[in-house]
Order: sequence, then C-alpha cells, then structure tokens
Amino acid sequence: MAAKTFFTVDDSGRYLPTGYAMGLWGPDALNGPAVCAIAVYAAEKAGGREDFTPARFTLELFKSARRLPMAPSTRTLRDGRRIRVVEVSVNQYDGDEEILVARGNVVFLKHGTNPPGERWSRPADADPFVPPETPDNHRPFFRTDEQDWSSNLADFQNSDRLRLWTRPFAVVEGEEPTQFQRAVIAAESTSLVTNLGDGGIGFINADLTVALARLPEGVRVGLAADSHIEHAGLSVGTANLYDEHGQFGVGLVTAIDNTRAMIDFGTAIPGTFRAPELS
Repeated sequence: MAAKTFFTVDDSGRYLPTGYAMGLWGPDALNGPAVCAIAVYAAEKAGGREDFTPARFTLELFKSARRLPMAPSTRTLRDGRRIRVVEVSVNQYDGDEEILVARGNVVFLKHGTNPPGERWSRPADADPFVPPETPDNHRPFFRTDEQDWSSNLADFQNSDRLRLWTRPFAVVEGEEPTQFQRAVIAAESTSLVTNLGDGGIGFINADLTVALARLPEGVRVGLAADSHIEHAGLSVGTANLYDEHGQFGVGLVTAIDNTRAMIDFGTAIPGTFRAPELS
C-alpha cells in the first residue's frame, strides 16, 4: 500500500503539502491535522529524549494555512532535570513573504513511578470504547450511541455523541510516524467529534491541546466526544483519546463560529472525511 503523507521535502528543506494535507474550509486551505502534524514533528525532533515522555502539546492556530511551502522552527524554553519545554513555530512562505500560521509549546516530562495510594478515575466499563475490526488502510470509522461503526461520515451528521477510530497519515514522506505524532494528529479531530451537528460543522478550532498520560500503542487512535459547550459563537470541546487498551489522554479545543464556510458532509464530498484522495 502506498504511503499516505501530509508533506514532501523540497531541495531547500521546506515542507510541501500533499493532497492529503488539504481541507474543506476553502479551495486552498490545509486541514488542521496537517498543521499540527508538522508542529509536533519539529518539536519532537528538537526535544524528544528516551527517558522523557511527551505529556502536553498546545498549538495556537493563528491563521489559515494554505498550500504553500512550510518550515517549522523550534527553541528550547526549559531544559531541566524533570521537565523540558520546546516552543514551535510554523511558518509558510509566499514568495519572499514569511507568514506565521501557528505557534505552541510541547512539554516533555521525565519518566518516574506513581505515588503511593489510590485515586479516583472513571471506571473503564463506565464509558467503554470498543474499536471496530478495520482493514489495513487509512479510512476513518465513526459511530454514535445509536449507529454502529461506518466509514461514511455523512451518515453521522446529527446531534448524537460521536466517536472516531482513525489511522493518522505520516507527517513527512519516507518517515513512519511516531506514537506521539499519531496521538496529536488524531487528537486534532477533537474539533470534529465535538463540533459536528445535524447541519454539518460550522465551528473552526483556534487551537489544540493534547494531554497524555502515556503514548498510544498501534497505528490507530480513537476519540470519543466527552463535552461540548457553546455560547455566542464560541465553543469548547473535549474528547477522550483511546487505543486498543483503553484511554491514554485527552484532547481540548476552543473554536469560533465559521458559518460562512460551514461544511455539510452530506453534500460537500459524500462518503469522504477530508481530502478527495481518501475515497
């Protein structure tokens, strides 16, 4: 099976979006997972260490990214004994113009042991996430409490609680995604599973925060909408993140009304999730 990647690399070392990086908000717009992907890719290369775990990823999405060459940059804000913090900026280039489209921080924490004693946590059987049997491809699968797993998102354009089982693309051609990259790329769909309604999706997220207690296992990641609050054109959504063994983290997005470019999955590209190449 041919590799699915968000970016290729040109001779100057800049990253060029592929068709899989394109979104549905506009004819030249990149999708959120692609922008988050290049950010986490750069931050992990700058700050990853074997004895540290990536524990939090936060990215502010300042400006809609377009189909332009992209170059992330990083700087270490803290390099301590138990905590490392890396700042990442995502820039695009339109001729000689440099455009900042996103900036955020990634926190890496040193491995340790849990403190003694017992603490409350939600029982696994209180909100079970049972993934479907899936073929070896990148097609996402969806379900609600009323509908079983299916890959046709248009069938789930309603106000029910949405779940997603997805296989993230590689960030860069020729490189297998890391488990941290898979977690962040999948978690960007927190906006989808919390903001999709019976008219489509009309909120666009201005950020993404991913908090991880551990890294996922396997090539697929699951999301289940956990909360959605909206008022006066703003929304806040959280989703629980799963692998085949259970919950490993949480995604959080804040979003703003984008009704003028609202996406109706029943009419935009029926049967697909993001780019036409997925069909």
